[in-house]
Amino acid sequence: MKVSKLVGSRFKEKPADCVIDSHALMVRGGYMKYVGNGIFSEFPTLRKITAKIENIIRSEMDAIDGQEVLFPVVLPADLWEESGRYDSVGSELLRFTDRNNAKHVLGMTHEEAAVHLVREYAQTYTKYPFMIYQVQRKFRDEARPRAGMIRVREFTMKDAYSFHTSQEDLERYYAIAYKAYNRIFQRAGIPEVVTVASDSGMMGGSLSHEYMLLTPVGEDSIVLCNECDFRANMEAAKTIVENQPGQAEDLECIETPDCKTIEDVCGFLKSDVETSCKAVVYQKNSDDTYVVAFVRGDYEINETKLRNLVGEEIHPADITEDCGLVAGYIGPYQITDKAEVYLDVSLKGIRSMVAGANKEGYHYKGLNLERELGEVTYHDISKIREGGICPCCGKPAITIKRGIEVGNIFQLGTKYTKSMNMQYTDENGELQYPIMGCYGIGVGRLAASICEAKHDEYGPIWPISIAPWEVEVCCLRVDDEETKKVSDEMYQKLLQAGVDVIYDDRDVRPGAMFSDADLIGAPIRVVVSPRNLKESCIELATRDKSYKEMVPVEEAFDAVLKLKQQLFDDINAKVEAYE
Repeated sequence: MKVSKLVGSRFKEKPADCVIDSHALMVRGGYMKYVGNGIFSEFPTLRKITAKIENIIRSEMDAIDGQEVLFPVVLPADLWEESGRYDSVGSELLRFTDRNNAKHVLGMTHEEAAVHLVREYAQTYTKYPFMIYQVQRKFRDEARPRAGMIRVREFTMKDAYSFHTSQEDLERYYAIAYKAYNRIFQRAGIPEVVTVASDSGMMGGSLSHEYMLLTPVGEDSIVLCNECDFRANMEAAKTIVENQPGQAEDLECIETPDCKTIEDVCGFLKSDVETSCKAVVYQKNSDDTYVVAFVRGDYEINETKLRNLVGEEIHPADITEDCGLVAGYIGPYQITDKAEVYLDVSLKGIRSMVAGANKEGYHYKGLNLERELGEVTYHDISKIREGGICPCCGKPAITIKRGIEVGNIFQLGTKYTKSMNMQYTDENGELQYPIMGCYGIGVGRLAASICEAKHDEYGPIWPISIAPWEVEVCCLRVDDEETKKVSDEMYQKLLQAGVDVIYDDRDVRPGAMFSDADLIGAPIRVVVSPRNLKESCIELATRDKSYKEMVPVEEAFDAVLKLKQQLFDDINAKVEAYE
């Protein structure tokens, strides 16, 4: 490829609507173009990167006995009605009716399609286990697309589905897929990806892990322990609180005029926020029943934990005059029976606390939940905090970092095979439901995440395994006969050797050429100029600026091949070996 023919413009100015570096660099570098909200077209440069990522993924899936299939983008609604997700999934699932008045959806995930594909094939235990996978375009009507390719509405994803006759076999294969995923990210040049325990969400299942690339611009909160190997998504991290019981006091109902926040109340009563109780109110999506979650004043509600406890989708409440709740003064004692009430573990053991009195302008002081309410059940519905107690080692060593989810794996169990009546006959002639696993990677998101993790102020620094081009030849004077001749010969020799090379053959200033080369991000750069040729040398350098050397012209080709092999060896040295 020659830069003069490359489709996609590169420019210096940072686009105003790009909030993170990777988005700005990929727009400036001619990788993608905005089409609509959360929808982008890929220029050849990005398509080469995503194709290389897809090839890595395919080779690793094939290595663990995966078989590639392809599901439709448009799916009839009755498949999703079979599983129950047509109604349970929210507005992120795009539903539409065709000209024949038939209901359809745009696939945002393909569990239903996977079951539909194999339920006639796999009717006997002799067909198991097996895994099928696809690399496919999907559409998720994301409410808040952001950060370029990191959170979009239309995207390319690899998803795989394994089918098993026992939980033990699923766990065996899950461990194999776990290692294959490690290898994918290591081969893509980001061995720093970490796995964290996660919440299964709408996917369902008993166990799941997310693969996170730690970066300050990530939208997920990752809980890590400084004393042990505990890692979890904020949504799945267990909260452990060691409350100081304090002295029991008499219950008092005290007037607290214009005190509707915990800070206002504690300031007015001269009490500590650690002995206060605050209410967060939601409503069920299904019937608008009120759900009131109580948590210690210095903690926050974890909506995912609460949603899982409630057993259905919830949304922030609209507190009306006739609902029985008094906004700003809601407490767990003598609360209306029209609401479902949940108490967080952060309240357990406190003998005297401040809480709303369910009466306009009043709060209780000295509230003791066990004394006033009798038998009390506490639930883990709060967010773990920085410096909190580790659920694994028990030490107060929790730290919270940001990360981008680049992959996930789930043990789905029989959620979909039961709902869609997929059965097989076991060795005893009895009907059983297969057990499923699910394994996903967002291809475009992975490319953007790698750019976010590996760039400088000038452009991306692509790992050689996924770089759009492995080598860029820069001819600094196309009007100089010898410079042009040496550059042309180098380009042709690299092409013939199977090197993925791009050649900047344009008549432009060196500064403009180097600026574009930085945006293209080829790991190896060969610079041919009249000045260097006077010394019978060319300049060989790496994009990350770790290597730069003048090499004799007659040795340059071999030096490029050697440097390319070294960069691949550096990546492969960090790839786990299969046992």
